Amino acid sequence: MRLIRGLALSLAVALPPAAVQAGAQQYEPLAASVQAGLHAAIADRAAPEPQFSSIQEKVNWLTEMSSRLSRRMPDREARLEFLKTVYYEAKRAGLDPQMVLGLIQVESGFKKYSVSSAGARGYMQVMPFWVNLIGSKGNNLFNLRTNLRYGCTILRHYLDIENGDLYRALGRYNGSLGRPEYPNMVRTAWEKQWAWGSRMNWPQ
Repeated sequence: MRLIRGLALSLAVALPPAAVQAGAQQYEPLAASVQAGLHAAIADRAAPEPQFSSIQEKVNWLTEMSSRLSRRMPDREARLEFLKTVYYEAKRAGLDPQMVLGLIQVESGFKKYSVSSAGARGYMQVMPFWVNLIGSKGNNLFNLRTNLRYGCTILRHYLDIENGDLYRALGRYNGSLGRPEYPNMVRTAWEKQWAWGSRMNWPQ
């Protein structure tokens, strides 16, 4: 982390304002085995230190993403903590961290305390019923790590339901299954603002 803190960030990449498109996951009864599995995923409290293939890759990714996010999150330390948590929780759930950044941009505009008209909360706009369904009493959906862990776990669950179809999984996540607007907004944010490394794995 000292190495990261010692780096000079490159010039910020302009991020044009985008309309927040927060939705609402729909309550669906879960099989006992699925509920138990999701509960275990939420309850695991392993240290959120992201694992990269090398120190240099970690430095490069955090530096680049931090520069892109700086206008939305001016506090550098908070920004790095946020990015490390996004990377850790996304990878833990088998998701692309850049896609998750695109989803957060669309869902909440990177506003920690965002609340939708339907009551969805935080960066990833998680509906409160999930706490009762798979979480534990006292889980705070405005907590950075709690919100990202719930959000990534829920999206992974929807991907599993949809056999890996990200387009449909995103529709479920937003409560707009079958409509193209939300998945296309996430794709645009991912592609235009957060693309990194290899080609995006988006269904054709």
